[in-house]
Amino acid sequence: MDRSSQPRSRRIVPVVAAAAAAALLVAGCSSSSGGKKSTDSGSGVSAGKATTPRMTVAMITHAAPGDTFWDIVRQGAQAAAAKDNVKLVYSSDPNAGNQANLVQNAIDQKVDGIATTLAKPDALKSVVAKAGTAGIPVVGFNSGVSDWKKLGLLEFFGQDETVAGEAFGRRLNEVGAKHTVCVVQEQGNIGLTQRCAGLKKTFTGKTDLLYVNGTDMPSVKSTLTAKLQQDKTIDFVATLAAPIALTAEQSLSDSGSKAKLATFDLNKELTGAIQSGKIQWAVDQQPYLQGYLSVDSLWLYKTNGNYSGGGAEAVLTGPAIVDKTNIAKVAAFAAKGTR
Repeated sequence: MDRSSQPRSRRIVPVVAAAAAAALLVAGCSSSSGGKKSTDSGSGVSAGKATTPRMTVAMITHAAPGDTFWDIVRQGAQAAAAKDNVKLVYSSDPNAGNQANLVQNAIDQKVDGIATTLAKPDALKSVVAKAGTAGIPVVGFNSGVSDWKKLGLLEFFGQDETVAGEAFGRRLNEVGAKHTVCVVQEQGNIGLTQRCAGLKKTFTGKTDLLYVNGTDMPSVKSTLTAKLQQDKTIDFVATLAAPIALTAEQSLSDSGSKAKLATFDLNKELTGAIQSGKIQWAVDQQPYLQGYLSVDSLWLYKTNGNYSGGGAEAVLTGPAIVDKTNIAKVAAFAAKGTR
């Protein structure tokens, strides 16, 4: 990750201890004489892969159908699962009540660990407590950085969405924007709310909120197009997800607006738009890392009793600004589905 473009914050940014611990475990494996790989019985790792008993981890998210962001999360989770001899059971539902039911299903199946997002933490509070009662460790990732400790989770991996929003707002000031519209694709999602609130806090211009249905891209396109046609003073569009940004690009063209566009989150398709200048920048939170660390942390906890952040601080995976100055470094990894 190119740290030169990482926004500064007064908040504590803990070290990614889970990744370091995993690296140390792998580094502990070496070749013995005769070309055979030795097994480190203390760490449970041989030849870079776990020799510990197979465990089951349920990963449960609020992903909406078709959102490519979650493909990157899953790829990271699957990589960790393959290394750690973990059976990964993935499920998702954007409806908070349904997501809570999926967590309950995992508890009923007596999984060894649960990794879940907390986009709507109040809806998951009760069922997460049930997991604790059942002795199942739960880690949070992606959404819920302000609530994971209150819900009693073991660890959290993601970015502080308020800090990310504040960085976005400062960047808008730097490029001379005067009037931005922040496009929210899911009402009630605490992370998206925090992004726009952070943006509005630091941006010195005017900020409008536009709510759209992120599961219906034609509707997203028509709603944003109408907004841009109605208000010609809008000179910048801020979207909160890569697929929404790519649709917003079409809205800008259809409306004849001269506004510029930037977004939160990154995917393979978006890198080309940044390289061409159609999208000014993306705020990257490294979803691959979130998926990887969530699964790996549960294995480390079960195997060694390890946990990151001392149980008190989140492990931050972002934010970092990706723009024309560093997109060449990022694009190759995005093509592989790891950024």
